[in-house]
Amino acid sequence: MALHPMAGKAAPPELLIDVARLEREYYERRPDLSDTNQLVSFGTSGHRGSSLRGTFTEAHIFAIAQAICDYRRSHDITGSLFMGKDTHALSAPAQRTALEVLAANQVETVIQRDDGVTPTPVISRAILVHNRGRKQGLADGIVVTPSHNPPEDGGFKYNPPNGGPAETTITKWIQERANELLRNDNRGVKRVPFATAIKAAGTHQEDFVPAYVSDLRLVIDMDVIRAADPPLGVDPLGGAAAPYWAKIKDTYGLNLTVTNPRIDPTFRFMTLDHDGRIRMDCSSPYAMGSLLTLKSQYAVAFANDPDADRHGIVTPSAGLMNPNHFLAVAIHYLLGNRPAWPESAAVGKTLVSSNMIDRVVKHLGRRLAEVPVGFKWFAPGLFDGSICFGGEESAGASFLRRDGTVWTTDKDGIILALLAAEITARSGKDPGVHFQELTAAFGTPYYTRIDAPASPEEKARLQKLSPESIKASNMAGEPIVAKLTRAPANNEPIGGLKVVTANGWFAARPSGTENIYKIYAESFTSQSHLDAIVAEARQIVADALAPGGKGNADSRQFSEVSV
Repeated sequence: MALHPMAGKAAPPELLIDVARLEREYYERRPDLSDTNQLVSFGTSGHRGSSLRGTFTEAHIFAIAQAICDYRRSHDITGSLFMGKDTHALSAPAQRTALEVLAANQVETVIQRDDGVTPTPVISRAILVHNRGRKQGLADGIVVTPSHNPPEDGGFKYNPPNGGPAETTITKWIQERANELLRNDNRGVKRVPFATAIKAAGTHQEDFVPAYVSDLRLVIDMDVIRAADPPLGVDPLGGAAAPYWAKIKDTYGLNLTVTNPRIDPTFRFMTLDHDGRIRMDCSSPYAMGSLLTLKSQYAVAFANDPDADRHGIVTPSAGLMNPNHFLAVAIHYLLGNRPAWPESAAVGKTLVSSNMIDRVVKHLGRRLAEVPVGFKWFAPGLFDGSICFGGEESAGASFLRRDGTVWTTDKDGIILALLAAEITARSGKDPGVHFQELTAAFGTPYYTRIDAPASPEEKARLQKLSPESIKASNMAGEPIVAKLTRAPANNEPIGGLKVVTANGWFAARPSGTENIYKIYAESFTSQSHLDAIVAEARQIVADALAPGGKGNADSRQFSEVSV
C-alpha cells in the first residue's frame, strides 16, 4: 500500500467528523443483529466500533454495561466501580448510558467530577489503591475509550479487580451475556434516566488528578528531573492526559511546555497518518508530525494517545523513537537504577517485540518473560511483583514503583514519558543516544511489520498451526532453531506462529478485528537479510494457509506498516 499523499499533513476540513451526527446515530441507530459485525465483540481492549457503522450505539452500551453488572454480581465484586472516559466524541454519551445502567443496578460508581476525562492508567491505579489489603468489597473499573482509533470511533473496556485488562474468560463472559441481552431487545437491562443516575446516592464525583500526580514520585525520580531542569515538551494529542500534564508541571516545578493544550473531538489539529486518516497514534511519525517539527527545541519531548496508555518519545538525536528502541533503552536504564527491585523479577515482552530486549536482559543477568500479544499477560506479574517491567511493541508499557511494588497493571504512557525525562536528566543524554550505545554493544536491529489480506477461514487456520506444519528447516540462509505456536513464558497459544534463527525471526498472527494477518520480522544482520526473512516468511505462511500445502505468496497485496 503506497503512502497516502496527505500523510503527515494537516487534516483538511472535509475529513473532520460531524460530532452532532455521530451522537445522533449513537442514540437513534439500532444494530442489525443479522450482521455479525454489529454484535458485541468484547476483547481485551473491550468493544470498539462507530455509530456510523452501527457497531457502537446506545443499545450496545446498555447491553455491555448490564453484562458487567451481571458479571460483578455473579463473582461477588461488591466494591466501587471506577469509570473514566477519554476525549473521543462518543465517549461522553457512552459514559452517560453506562451510568444509567450502573445506577439502576445500585453499583457504587466513581467518576471524574465536572464531566472530566480520565486516562486508563489512572483507573488502573485507583482500583489497586482501593483494593490494597482488602479481601472483600473489591473494586473494578470501566474505561470508555477506543484508544488511538480515529475520531468517529468509540470504545468500552472493563478492568477487573487486579486493575489490568480483562482476561479472555472474563471478556468472553461479558460478550456472550451482552449479545444475549441485545438479541432480547435489551429487555433484561435495568436503567434509570441520566438525571436520576448522576444524582444517585451511589454515584460519586471525585477529582482523580491530585492523587495520581502526587504518587508519581513513587515510580519516577521527579527530584532528578527537577534538579537537572531539562526543557521538556509534551503533546497530549487532545487526549485525557492534558489536565494531568498541567498538574504535573505545577506540582513538581518542571521546565515543561504543553505544546498543544487543545481538546477538540474532531482532532482537527492532528496531522494525518500513513493512510490519510486522522488517528491519534503517538508511535506514528505521520500522526506525530506537529511535535516532530519541535524536536530541536527540547531535551526530550513526548506524546500520549487519547486514553494515555501509550507513549511516543521524540529526541533531538533520533526524532520519533521506534517503540521497540525506547523499550530497550527503558529496560536497560531501569535495571541499573532501581536497586529496590527484586532481582528475581522478570522483564516481560510480547513475542513480537524486538530481540534487542532479549540481548539487554541477558547481558544484565535478568530473566526474560516472553508472552503472547496483549498486555493482560503482564497484569498478574506486575500485580505481585514477579514482573518488574512489561512492554509491548505497540508503545504500551508499565513498570513497578521504585520500591518494587505495583504501580499499575495496565499500560501507563505518562510514566513512560516521564521516564524518558528521568533518563535524560540523570545521564545528560537523550534516549536516542542511549539506543545508539545499545546498538554498538549488541548490534543493529532491522525490524518491520507488514499486513496482508486473509479470509476468516485462513485466519482460523493460522491460529491453529502446529510447529510440525512448518516444513522448512532453514530461513534466510540460517538454520531454524525454534518454531513456536505457544509463548515461552506461560505456554499460552500465541494465535499464530513464530520462527526463529540465530540472527533473525518472524511472527505471523491474524488480526482480531480485520480480515488481515500480520507478519512481524527482525534481523540483526542487515536490511537485505530482513528482506529475505520477510520474503521467506510470506511463502512459509502462504504454504501453511493453502489447503494443499503450497501457496502463492505473490498473490497477496502486502503493505508495510512500521519500520
